Amino acid sequence: MKAVVFKEYGPPEVLQLKEIQKPAPKENEVMIRIHATSVNSGDIRMRKADPFAVRFMLGLMRPGKKVPGLVFSGEIEAAGKDVTRFIKGDQVYGTSFKNFGTYAEYTCLPEDGMIAKKPAGLTYEEAAVIPFGGTTALYFLTKAKIQSSQKILIYGASGAVGTAAIQIAKYFGATVTAVCSTGNVELVRSLGADKIIDYTKEEFSKNGEQYDIVFDTVGYSPFSGSVRSLQKNGYYLRVVHMALVPVIKGLWSSLTSNKKVIGGVTKEKPEDLIFLNRLIEAGQLKPVIDRSYPLEQIVEAHTYVEKGHKKGNVVITV
Repeated sequence: MKAVVFKEYGPPEVLQLKEIQKPAPKENEVMIRIHATSVNSGDIRMRKADPFAVRFMLGLMRPGKKVPGLVFSGEIEAAGKDVTRFIKGDQVYGTSFKNFGTYAEYTCLPEDGMIAKKPAGLTYEEAAVIPFGGTTALYFLTKAKIQSSQKILIYGASGAVGTAAIQIAKYFGATVTAVCSTGNVELVRSLGADKIIDYTKEEFSKNGEQYDIVFDTVGYSPFSGSVRSLQKNGYYLRVVHMALVPVIKGLWSSLTSNKKVIGGVTKEKPEDLIFLNRLIEAGQLKPVIDRSYPLEQIVEAHTYVEKGHKKGNVVITV
């Protein structure tokens, strides 16, 4: 089968399209024929081993998992004899954060993993971009105990996590302030943002406004300014910050004040996909796609995403 492999960490050019052996499902696994995947910030971090802590997950000197890729949508091709949740022909989508391997024509995953039936109203391309941003946004917003009538500021509101976070926060009844660049104002407004701050013209942490939640989806918000912008008992959420200094700052702030800092890596559960399915079916969560590339152009796709200007998600068709 065709698959993208990488034997060392580095720039997009370390990704190479190769012919490798097709996997076979174990007794409790399903084999999925992948129709689409995506390139997101997590894929970039895995490829570059940045931050360094990535190496403790994938391999200290070189990646132990040769086929990257974190999300997928596709069709069940075969199932192990102990599988009961899925049958051949089921259209599914999900994530493979533990196993990776979705930059390929086929992958095998445990049936109790992050797999769910694909919402009927979505194409494979649309379904592939939901899991990364959707599960990440849901995890952090749930950790912050988001409630109706709260005020939330979403920094990096036009990215994969940000576009999902706006819609999920609105579902919970929050008032959303979205921070983005000039070119993305209309996008975030169309997703339901109540107020928009163009970071090229205004620094949110200096306008005197306070929020129940400040959600940094990209890692560029000012730490002290964000904490200062929180209400009493507020939450400052920072997606995937494993660097030592932010971790120490977060721990210190949480210990010495009534404001909590939550960072780190998303902890997933299959029920999250079921929850997202309900939002999709109700029209309360819509995929946002910037552009699409075939698997053969994976280097170009990574190069584009790494520039940091994508709107929503970038799809890879397999």
